[in-house]
Amino acid sequence: MNKRIFPERTEKTEIEEGDLLRPKFDENGLIPSITVDATSGDILMVAFMNEEALRLTLETRKATYYSRSRKKLWIKGEESGLVQKVKEVYVDCDQDVVMIKVEVTGEGCCHQGFRSCFYRKVSDPKTFRLEFTQDRVFDPKAVYKK
Repeated sequence: MNKRIFPERTEKTEIEEGDLLRPKFDENGLIPSITVDATSGDILMVAFMNEEALRLTLETRKATYYSRSRKKLWIKGEESGLVQKVKEVYVDCDQDVVMIKVEVTGEGCCHQGFRSCFYRKVSDPKTFRLEFTQDRVFDPKAVYKK
């Protein structure tokens, strides 16, 4: 059994109005993390963190996530060089979502070569057509060498 990293969750008032980080991880030990550009405010990506990823993010100031598909920790930029330097970390009112404001080194952060993972919007809700809102800013094949 892993030792708890963060303070135990207590009563609702303490969680919602208290001054200690008491994150609520789901049944898989994960918490969603919204990553935002610290300068522009643009949402860059959404990923998940486990306790260790959140601890490392806070300690190293490098965005660290938990890959659900690979079932392991990953530091954003460890392959691509597109590191996310953490400027601020927030939690929502009941501490079940984390938001990190980052400075991205390089052109973008999406593994598809876009600045943000949110590069399309629904342009027609009847046909579910998507419209691209960004151009690629780097070649993902060159960056990830896969």
